[in-house]
Amino acid sequence: MSEQQPKAKFSDNERLKGESRLLRGTIAQDLQDGLTGGFNGDNFQLIRFHDMYQQDDRDLRAERAEEKLEPLINMMLRCRLPGGVITPQQWLGIDAFAAEHTLYGSIRLTTRQTFQFHGVLKPKLKGMHQLLHRLGLDSIATAGDVNRNVLCTSNPVESVLHRQAWEWAKKISEHLLPKTRAYAEIWLDGEKTETTDQELILGPTYLPRKFKTTVVVPPLNDVDLHANDLNFVTISDNGQLVGFNVLVGGGLAMTHGDKSTYPRKASEFGFIALDDTLKIAEAVVTTQRDWGNRSNRKNAKTKYTLEREGVGAFREEVEVRAGVQFSPIRPYASTERGDRFGWVKGIDNQWHLTLFIENGRILDYPDRTLKTGLAEIARRHKGDFRLTANQNLIIAGVDKKDKAAIEALARRHGLINDEVTPQRKASMACVAFPTCPLAMAEAERFLPQFVSKVETIMSGHGLGEDEIILRVTGCPNGCGRAMLAEIGLVWKAIGRYNLYLGGDRIGTRIPRMYRENITEDEILCIIDDTAGRWARERQPQESYGDYVVRAGIVRPVVDSVRDFYD
Repeated sequence: MSEQQPKAKFSDNERLKGESRLLRGTIAQDLQDGLTGGFNGDNFQLIRFHDMYQQDDRDLRAERAEEKLEPLINMMLRCRLPGGVITPQQWLGIDAFAAEHTLYGSIRLTTRQTFQFHGVLKPKLKGMHQLLHRLGLDSIATAGDVNRNVLCTSNPVESVLHRQAWEWAKKISEHLLPKTRAYAEIWLDGEKTETTDQELILGPTYLPRKFKTTVVVPPLNDVDLHANDLNFVTISDNGQLVGFNVLVGGGLAMTHGDKSTYPRKASEFGFIALDDTLKIAEAVVTTQRDWGNRSNRKNAKTKYTLEREGVGAFREEVEVRAGVQFSPIRPYASTERGDRFGWVKGIDNQWHLTLFIENGRILDYPDRTLKTGLAEIARRHKGDFRLTANQNLIIAGVDKKDKAAIEALARRHGLINDEVTPQRKASMACVAFPTCPLAMAEAERFLPQFVSKVETIMSGHGLGEDEIILRVTGCPNGCGRAMLAEIGLVWKAIGRYNLYLGGDRIGTRIPRMYRENITEDEILCIIDDTAGRWARERQPQESYGDYVVRAGIVRPVVDSVRDFYD
């Protein structure tokens, strides 16, 4: 495989990256343009490499158009938090910024194990980046064609192995970061950082498409490893980390009507020793950098490169570049996926409290003052906060003597509610309306009332203490990870979704489309029928996803590249 493709075939995104002067563009000049709340020309795309997406409030779009006003343009920004770790002091800083300087006042926990600000107006952008810098945070490489926030199995202080896994997540994140000084020049007024203008790993035009990496501690697959380009699965000996199984080429995004796009599980490459981790990470990234499709962005992800070039050829190229030979995969297994809610005891006699945050939206509601409550806990707490890849939050490192006080605060503000069902805890949605420009249907605002209806169905069949992994996305790009759910709803039109069934409980099987372009009522009728059959006919410990496959309601997706659309 040649390392360069003819320039004539490059997509326009490749042009703008190549002409951007290592991501500078004219962003600094655009910040001074007060005639628009947005960014012009190439800068609209380039700001994504500075970890912002230009959006507008779609609830107000028609009204503002009638008044001959520009849409209410604002920015969404993600923070880089390898493994989701943030201190109480940092939390208080972002809490204050959200309250004072965003349109919506909320903090949004994401499926990428970090937080987002929504509704930041252009005049506030520089101050926002500088605040993050003062807090010891940044938003580098959480968007754009780079390696994004590195996920790690939640709660790195639950055991020595978890802590070691998190340390490697941080190392991998730092090693693969962009080195351009553009971020510091534009947002930090050139403040000295550890960056240069030599992109030896990512290259002058960066990667063909976004790239996602995880560090996974079995048997918990809470990060959904098969949704990611590169995965390091911890292998331990006597509780100590000795190396990683490496899996490459997972991804969930697809395009409606384009059968050349599909979700794909990650392929097993082999086992590596700890000392080879960064070499292998770099080699996988540079192979994808040079072999990935720069002509068609819909086929630019690592999963398509593996299918086009062959898993074996890609693995051999990684070995050559890293100077490392993969050993056979070591035994590992996933047995669970969700977050472990409530109190868990970890190392050093510390306790960790996992809180359910519906849809990850932290805001004060009339009956649940979530944002105020977490700020009060942050003022008292001596440990850390840990964000999960399932939009929840862990109060980590609590002394036994402080447990009662922390729990009392959480209960007072609605952060703990004993009435929340297992089904609600097992459900998740992407942001969608009103802020995501790609969404064509509701997801976050749709999910709570939809889950209430599913809860009624479950209870009616005697399944009130059971759960089905349920996920909803407002577009087929995969942010809500519906393509690893037992029931997945993916936008098709306003108020209509494609319904997918048959994923498994542990996140290792892709669901198959059961019905296309159907309404909420039709979906609920199908769930009522299939859940009722599951209740009557299931085998001991059989999950819903396994049941619908065994019962022949859907055929399992065995090889998504070849049978996903059958």
